[in-house]
Amino acid sequence: MSAVTTNAAPAAADVRIPLRGHLRHTGALIRRNLLWIRQDPESMFDALLMPIVFTLLFVYVFGGSIGQALGGGQERYVQYVIPGMLAMMSMTLSQGVGTGFSQDFNSGVMDRFRSLPIGRGSVLFAKIAVELGRMLFATAVLMVVAVLVGFHITNWPGLFATVGLSALFASSIMWVFLTLGVILKSAQSVQGVGFLVLFPLQFGSSIFAPTASMPGWLRAFADYNPLSTLADAARGLMVGGPVAHDLWVTVGWAVAITAVMAPVAIHKFRTKS
Repeated sequence: MSAVTTNAAPAAADVRIPLRGHLRHTGALIRRNLLWIRQDPESMFDALLMPIVFTLLFVYVFGGSIGQALGGGQERYVQYVIPGMLAMMSMTLSQGVGTGFSQDFNSGVMDRFRSLPIGRGSVLFAKIAVELGRMLFATAVLMVVAVLVGFHITNWPGLFATVGLSALFASSIMWVFLTLGVILKSAQSVQGVGFLVLFPLQFGSSIFAPTASMPGWLRAFADYNPLSTLADAARGLMVGGPVAHDLWVTVGWAVAITAVMAPVAIHKFRTKS
């Protein structure tokens, strides 16, 4: 009976809190998370170094050979891979929200939050907002490095549309990692499971190379991979080409993932003992 009462209390508290209160709580928790980053600047190293390392690695190691396959050289590959890198970061950096959530549970911070009269969803939305901020920072770093290695920004509205699309998709993936952060017992477990999910999705896609040269079974997987549609939509928006189909498929993936995983993450957070 006590367990039922305990689990019902958070839900009842959420009902009594108006929308304005939820927004105020979310804002306060965003500030708390930003102050934590300020005290621990090393937590931004992945957002800073990942775009630099991956861009230099793929452009200067694989750019020549893959660029020739595209009918050009390294310059042609730069125009191909940079939009794909935006898609890659939208998923890779999303993993941080799950590991951070797990660390907060293990440190007892989440127990304190759940004992306060605040909206339970505010805790999760604040995490997502801060991780989106980290993703935007990484995007800015990526574009600076991209220009230095020869990427030509010819469509600024398309660039901003790509950033918005990547943020939409990233926010949907974050609900998956928030769920893992609640279910799994340690940040290392979240990282391990996240790697098993991220690795095949990233490299079994059109992010780094066209799917035309892949074996039939892998190409079928890659063509339906949401990271492929996100990368192809980003190329169409930033450097020209078909956009509509890949754009709407990516939006559909983001809406579907959010619709399924957001209620699951909130429910698991409310009922976690």
